[in-house]
Amino acid sequence: MPTPPYIRKLRERIGSDYLWLSGATAVVYREQDSKVLLVCRSDNGAWTPITGIVDPGESPALTCLREAQEEANVQIEVLELAQVKADPPMQFGNGDRCQFLDHTFLCRWVSGEAKVNDEESSQVRWVDVSDPVERALLSDRMLDRIDAALNYDGHCRFGLESVPPEED
Repeated sequence: MPTPPYIRKLRERIGSDYLWLSGATAVVYREQDSKVLLVCRSDNGAWTPITGIVDPGESPALTCLREAQEEANVQIEVLELAQVKADPPMQFGNGDRCQFLDHTFLCRWVSGEAKVNDEESSQVRWVDVSDPVERALLSDRMLDRIDAALNYDGHCRFGLESVPPEED
């Protein structure tokens, strides 16, 4: 996964030390067949909805629009903020450590043929998340995000459980 330039500059100063970052997840729903868009990440092979790091000055909803185009060649409409939740701390293969505050949005596919559109993804596909075989592709964390979006009831879900930051 390419690292945004502003994070590369930070990493030059702090190395792989822990960073607290904002992230956005676009659960892209296609109404005509009730399917959700997933990408297979190039860095770890995990299947996820469209995700990305919020750039400085960018709102999380705009991150969803940008990432959907960059990663999967689709145009979307951001409909609702479905969930805000802290992820557990993580470490990337290069040793960089961080933790994300994720903003999950329900989004509607508008146009564009879904395809691998950059180096962040190795595969892109529409799935029926009610199918147990398709659900098995996803981690519990990603299933939770998809559930929050697809079952949006007019209220944003908040992750009320405490997720401790990484200890140095």
